[in-house]
Amino acid sequence: MRYQTDREMFTSADTNLPDINEAVQFLEQNPDVDFVDLLLLDMNGIVRGKRVEKDKLTKAYELGIALPISIYGMNIKGTPVEETGLGLEIGESDAICFPVAGSLTRQPWQKRAIAQLLLEMYETPETPFFGDPRMILRRTLRQMKARGLTPVSAFELEFYLIDAKGEGKAPLPPISPVTGKRPENTQVYSLDDLDEYADLLTEIIDAARAQGLPADTIVAESAPGQFEINLKHTNDALASCDHALLLRRVIKQVAHNHEYDVTFMAKPYADQAGNGMHLHLSLLDDDGKNVFEPAEQGEMTDTLKYALGGLLTLLPQYLAILCPNINSYRRFSPDFYVPNAATWGVENRTTALRIPSDVPAATRIEHRVAGTDANPYLMMSAFLASIMYGIDNNIEPPAEIVGNAYDVPNTPLPNNLRDALRELSDCDILRQYMGTDFIDVFVTCKEKELEEFEQHITTLEYDWYLRTF
Repeated sequence: MRYQTDREMFTSADTNLPDINEAVQFLEQNPDVDFVDLLLLDMNGIVRGKRVEKDKLTKAYELGIALPISIYGMNIKGTPVEETGLGLEIGESDAICFPVAGSLTRQPWQKRAIAQLLLEMYETPETPFFGDPRMILRRTLRQMKARGLTPVSAFELEFYLIDAKGEGKAPLPPISPVTGKRPENTQVYSLDDLDEYADLLTEIIDAARAQGLPADTIVAESAPGQFEINLKHTNDALASCDHALLLRRVIKQVAHNHEYDVTFMAKPYADQAGNGMHLHLSLLDDDGKNVFEPAEQGEMTDTLKYALGGLLTLLPQYLAILCPNINSYRRFSPDFYVPNAATWGVENRTTALRIPSDVPAATRIEHRVAGTDANPYLMMSAFLASIMYGIDNNIEPPAEIVGNAYDVPNTPLPNNLRDALRELSDCDILRQYMGTDFIDVFVTCKEKELEEFEQHITTLEYDWYLRTF
């Protein structure tokens, strides 16, 4: 394999091989389970893997399961990008995937008794695979731990219910099960809109909790069929990302049982709000104290200040991770509370980084830029890397924004995927933390997607140009 650089960045602390007794006990307690879905998250945040009979489960724990390395060199369509060197160049070879300890659970939405299990990819039992987003986060967390810091985090996910029977490719809001009509507008935080889909939303929360996912608040968002579900915070950043990944799976599967489709696409409707994925993040020291908590109300600790500085300084460089698709950049509009510059403010939802001021002991950073189409593990890794960079180098943030950030002159963030990828590719700091080989593969895959997209002629181009000239 051409990639060698990042192997030296992993240590035994980045591995987490499970105990086979976990599988044995699960099968004893769930004798009705017939199959197990083995789940591996690719670079795009898409779940891939295989379904095996239950008698293969203990083998997965003991010997691992072979899956193609090319999974981590795929484009959004699931096609290997040969320019990454992870496909035919290495003979479409496999690597061994081992279970994530504690992730074995039932799938409550299935009619048959089917379980699921998260996997991680290894080159050897001692060497994590450099392209696995979960492994990248493990390594980043090791670097945080070396500084005596532990992240506390929680995700908020927005999504749209869409009509599963809609004609054509363009999405349509679902027909209300209460009114029998297709909604044309909605009221943000409307309880009536929640009541119309109460059976579905309640089942989503129940299914999430049955899998150990700490789903909490549900709100109706500002567009027809759009909702947000919040997850409770945890001091395990890997688990926090697992929660976000698996909650997306729960939402889709339960919605299908109710004959709805779901999309986490960043901007499914041109004239409506996009789907965002906000992350709330604070840091604990070795004594369990929040290092962002001010000594007095209204003050700011140096650690928080430098964390903001790192996050904002590198934001243009990691934007491609938060907004990894061509459609991602259609979200950016001042009308829909999507920040378009590296800004921060206290209780200010027009800024990229918001500092909630409700409880001083819970002082945290809310990052408001990413779309729900982002990979949560890569998103978390980029944030933690930027925070470490800021703290290590005493990076001062720009002045706080008071009022409407869109009215304040600022250097805008990249507004398209090509520019964002160029920024990421040129960023030596993120290569240092996240791995230079991974950055090369990520950029290569996304550049090839962009190249293919730009080869297509749209219907709008025919409307504008075919008979104009």
